[in-house]
Amino acid sequence: MILIEGLVKSYGEHQAVDGVDLSIEKGEIFALLGPNGAGKTTIVEILEGYRVADGGKVLVLGEDPAAKGRAGAALRGRIGIVLQDSSDSQDLTVLETLQHFATYYSAPRNVDELISLVNLEEKSQAKIRTLSGGQRRRLDVALGIIGQPEILFLDEPTTGFDPRARRDFWDLILALKNNGTTILLTTHYLDEAEALADRVGVIVAGKILEISTPATLGGRMKALTTVSWQSLDGQIESVESDKPTEIIRELIKKFDGEIPALSITRPSLEEIYLKMIGEK
Repeated sequence: MILIEGLVKSYGEHQAVDGVDLSIEKGEIFALLGPNGAGKTTIVEILEGYRVADGGKVLVLGEDPAAKGRAGAALRGRIGIVLQDSSDSQDLTVLETLQHFATYYSAPRNVDELISLVNLEEKSQAKIRTLSGGQRRRLDVALGIIGQPEILFLDEPTTGFDPRARRDFWDLILALKNNGTTILLTTHYLDEAEALADRVGVIVAGKILEISTPATLGGRMKALTTVSWQSLDGQIESVESDKPTEIIRELIKKFDGEIPALSITRPSLEEIYLKMIGEK
């Protein structure tokens, strides 16, 4: 669905993207992670056709996203974009907005079905300016998928959400994936990447450090396990080990059964990520 080979992009003397290779498969959710200024937005904007690469090979659905004329228009009709910030007519209702944007596509989704998909039935007659942040982002996604895109680009979609709104939004994204949509996601929330992404890529200073699954990124599955428990004098003790089962056996003998306040953890995705970008 997306193929990048040797992508480079500079702004003056600043090398924003420095030889990036990346491929994304059909039906996959891919999360691009990295600190501010790492090159995430530049890569996504090149894929969306907003910027032109200085060098390398870039294909979206087998086409050059920088193409003009009919070729470019055909590709744009097959992708959906949800930007980090949106501005539009605040005095239109949800229904009016979707009906208007539906006219831009040759085969748009049914507007009523789309409103139901993003759980905005109760807000269909509400004006955009009255929507909450979570409802507004649901409308943004509805606008992004109204043309039935094969690929959806999501740029930090849940920034500013409360925990419940974020969980509801995740359910929507997973539903789109289950319907066959390929999704490229940028986010600063590592729990979001872990909940949604099939694979993640970490980029720093324009270079990809690693591409892996959330569970295996940075050698996460091989990292030492931390076992903690409450000692007989009430203090919390912990130890790191590559053989946690042996630790548990010893603790069972010590406590003759139930181990108080037992916790067994490996490094979180966030801890692994911070270590990766910190070392870089």
